[in-house]
Amino acid sequence: MSMGFRYAFGRTALELVRAGGSLHRMTDRLARRDAVALTPRQLAAALRDNARHPWRPPVGGLAAALGHDVVHGLDITVALGLGREVPEERLRIVLGTVAPRTLRFFGADLADVELRATDLEWSYGTGSRVARPAQELLLLAYGRALPEARAEH
Repeated sequence: MSMGFRYAFGRTALELVRAGGSLHRMTDRLARRDAVALTPRQLAAALRDNARHPWRPPVGGLAAALGHDVVHGLDITVALGLGREVPEERLRIVLGTVAPRTLRFFGADLADVELRATDLEWSYGTGSRVARPAQELLLLAYGRALPEARAEH
């Protein structure tokens, strides 16, 4: 979550080339390297000290920046079983970014699948219906898998 303001664009581009163009490989490698080089306190301080940093992803503008924070926040809170609920107005903005290019970028294979939110009026795609709370569908659209206990419901 802190790479956007800790790494210059040029360094990020070089790291992406080193990872063979795979954003996932690059971010995994850099996160592991940072976890060895920086203490948890230093990593938390980087987030806290840059909470108002004007970082924007290279594409997608403010909605993509919000998506970055919302989805990575869910990565953490879902994995820890914290039960956090994303405020609806933020969730709606990020759901508005779900498009074929988003699915491709994040490796989400939702061909012939309809995502249908059970807690607000939103759907995406056509095919076999997957009906879940909107923030769970957001995770699926961003290439995440739901924990087993959640995926079976």
